[in-house]
Amino acid sequence: MSPMRQAPAPPLIDADQLAADLACGTAPILIDIRWKLGEPSEYGHGVYLRGHIPGARYVSLDQDLAEHPEAPVGPRGRHPLPDPERFAAAMRAAGVRADLPVVVYDDGDSTQAARAWWLLRHHGHPDVRVLDGGFAAWRAAGRTVEEGEPQTQAAEGDFRASGDGLFTVLDHDGAAAVAAHGTLLDARAGARYRGETEPIDPAAGHVPGAVSAPTAENVAADGRFLAPGELAERFAKLGVMPEHEAEVAVYCGSGVTATHEILAMAVAGIDPETVALYEGSWSGWASDSSRPVATGGD
Repeated sequence: MSPMRQAPAPPLIDADQLAADLACGTAPILIDIRWKLGEPSEYGHGVYLRGHIPGARYVSLDQDLAEHPEAPVGPRGRHPLPDPERFAAAMRAAGVRADLPVVVYDDGDSTQAARAWWLLRHHGHPDVRVLDGGFAAWRAAGRTVEEGEPQTQAAEGDFRASGDGLFTVLDHDGAAAVAAHGTLLDARAGARYRGETEPIDPAAGHVPGAVSAPTAENVAADGRFLAPGELAERFAKLGVMPEHEAEVAVYCGSGVTATHEILAMAVAGIDPETVALYEGSWSGWASDSSRPVATGGD
């Protein structure tokens, strides 16, 4: 009889609860994953040095949460999933332990923090939460901020990537099959989905059969997630409910913000293990001009 797997932690934590946990000695491992599209990879570390939650360790999205893509971008997209052992080593360097909770955060809307949440869950860590509203929420609550590098060295963690991964990861053929027979959500802005603009990739439009579901509609103006009921209603309108039977998958531009969509589904009560990630996403799909491209609305 196989051992029971530990139930995952709730996907979100707010600033007040995090502050209470830090104050009472039940401190989680804190990971700062700030990053901005179009900025050099040094951007995130720069803003981290100017101020971060005390005790947080900086982790680079480009260096630690993705493989270096081919040049030009190939089938796995701009941010391919990292090698499991390299990712686990980066987490150990940040102090991540299997027996301690982890809280990840970014600037505010969780689009980057979701990538760390997804990867840690995918590779077996059961207690990972995202700070709802990110660093902006922490500052807005008047909480203490630490500048510069941490004064103490992070204790080496013991996190190990387990097995082949918890979640389903799709290639191009898998994504096309879900678009044809299930629900493939496109997490990019609506204008990119419709093909009205494409600032990054060589083709404008979307995977034929995909449904537009911008991640911006998962959060309020302050970057915090909508209430679970509101998110559940949103995804039901998109054809995804807690007991969905058809296959469901998500993609975005490079595979990063697609994990935000999966995180939002988890908040809504949809089991993230039932939602696949299309790794290459639009950047991978558009790297091959022979693949069909659709434009216009759903």
